Amino acid sequence: MDRVLNPFSLLADRWQPSAAMVRRAAFAALVMSVVIVVTGGAVRLTASGLGCTTWPRCTDESLTPTAEMGFHGVVEFTNRMLTYVLSAAVGWAILAARCHRPWRRSLTKLGWAQFWLVMSNAVLGGITVLTGLNPYTVALHMIAAMALVWVALLMWERSGEGDGPAKLAVARPIHQLSYVLVTVIGLLVAAGTLVTGAGHHPGTPKDNKIVPRIPIDYDRLAQFHADFAFVSVGLAIAVIFVFAAVKAPQAARARAKELLAVLLLQGVLGFVQYFTDAPELMVGLHMLLAALTWIAALRIPLALRTRADEGGEAATPLPAQAPQTASV
Repeated sequence: MDRVLNPFSLLADRWQPSAAMVRRAAFAALVMSVVIVVTGGAVRLTASGLGCTTWPRCTDESLTPTAEMGFHGVVEFTNRMLTYVLSAAVGWAILAARCHRPWRRSLTKLGWAQFWLVMSNAVLGGITVLTGLNPYTVALHMIAAMALVWVALLMWERSGEGDGPAKLAVARPIHQLSYVLVTVIGLLVAAGTLVTGAGHHPGTPKDNKIVPRIPIDYDRLAQFHADFAFVSVGLAIAVIFVFAAVKAPQAARARAKELLAVLLLQGVLGFVQYFTDAPELMVGLHMLLAALTWIAALRIPLALRTRADEGGEAATPLPAQAPQTASV
């Protein structure tokens, strides 16, 4: 059957990027997914959440902020413009994956998944503005951004592997333990969004009493978040010892230690932040570390399996025990 021609296939006939370029493009998309988390936090921390009063325009009459809107309008509009930079990075990743030879459809699908996550999160950001920074939509906005980080990381990791079936390098219960750890870290991040929703930075000037807040005591939510942090640290330590006992791949053991280090740093920062009345710079750094903690956790199960090229050899050697089929 004749090949169906479309702009992507025509471009692929004229440009075949290297595997290294595909990996660089995937990494650029991952970096931008973290940047957009941090800049989104900056909008809230500078009280610029309603710097643009509507969406998708900045005002009812203007696409861009007006002079009267001042600093807050510029901050909010700049964050919106960064969505286009993120979209460009994702677009580059999609095109690089599509035009690479041989074409790896799995990478292209991960690129398109990022595109739709970016679009849906842009709409969710608009809903957040239109609802006057409702704390629950703000929380969903953050969680959707973390979903984008997840998919971007997966594309970057997969760009360095083959496309054959995944093979476990450890016993299945050990692999499942790594998913338990990822789940706990995900709940830790989600709990942090609740603290934000009841906390000191609603996203507008403090004299604005219109912005709703989560009607739960801030101290109780902060304690709930801290409890998840203690569980996360304890589980990360347990995982390190389990990986050492079963002689898990060195990469997995190193990544578990990296996660523990980031968690401890994040924990210290969180306590200092709480007892210093949540200064803006510390909260911004806390959000950056939240994204890095999420990445560190997600990388652990990915180091517990290998993927060979279809019909080829594994990208990294497997241990002596018989491999099992993985689901990732």
